[in-house]
Amino acid sequence: MKECSHVAIIMDGNGRWAKAQGKPRTAGHLAGADNVRTIAIAANELGVKYLTLYAFSTENWKRSQEEVGYLMKLPKFFFEKYMKEFIGRGFRIRIIGEMDALPEGTAQVLREAEEESASNTGLSLNIAMNYGSQREILLAAKAYARDVAEGKADLNLDETGFEQYLMTKDFPPVDLLIRTSGEQRISNYLLWQIAYAELEFVDEAWPEFTPEVLKRCLEEYSHRDRRFGGVKQ
Repeated sequence: MKECSHVAIIMDGNGRWAKAQGKPRTAGHLAGADNVRTIAIAANELGVKYLTLYAFSTENWKRSQEEVGYLMKLPKFFFEKYMKEFIGRGFRIRIIGEMDALPEGTAQVLREAEEESASNTGLSLNIAMNYGSQREILLAAKAYARDVAEGKADLNLDETGFEQYLMTKDFPPVDLLIRTSGEQRISNYLLWQIAYAELEFVDEAWPEFTPEVLKRCLEEYSHRDRRFGGVKQ
């Protein structure tokens, strides 16, 4: 199977999955959090090196106060339950997004997960928390403009140089973007990083997204002809 180094997933459908079962939306988020562990392990076993998951977008603040409050508590539950196992498996946790806007308790849990796993060299499990791609690009542009104004950079900037201002500067480009739950849109996720990614939209809601479905997506990816704008001779 063709190597797929970086997989990004829009974990969609938790609330609808729960509602279909007569459960509150929070039950869907809890099931979705548990599934992160399952899919991270499967991705690692399938040869994925970077797994970037959309946990909470800059637009998700528009949800009810109750739902947002629950989502802010999930990282503590999640890492208390699985961090020891992740460390044992060699996973490295990285967070992208604006953590300064998160509740302090949530941000602290995320920072501690990063610090505790910083020396690991296995799967890079990247959590996008309070992340929006347009905002990321805007912040990068502002940081570059500031460097130019302070004489730290000149105007001879190329794509590779600009990437150093992004939150994902240490990650390779996304090879495969998957969105669960049947929706077919990008939702302001990794717009720069998916410039030449292959896209997969699956019907399964995130809590139903099994290792078998991931393997199916990777097998489909392996049949794609990636030309990056060129033509095979």
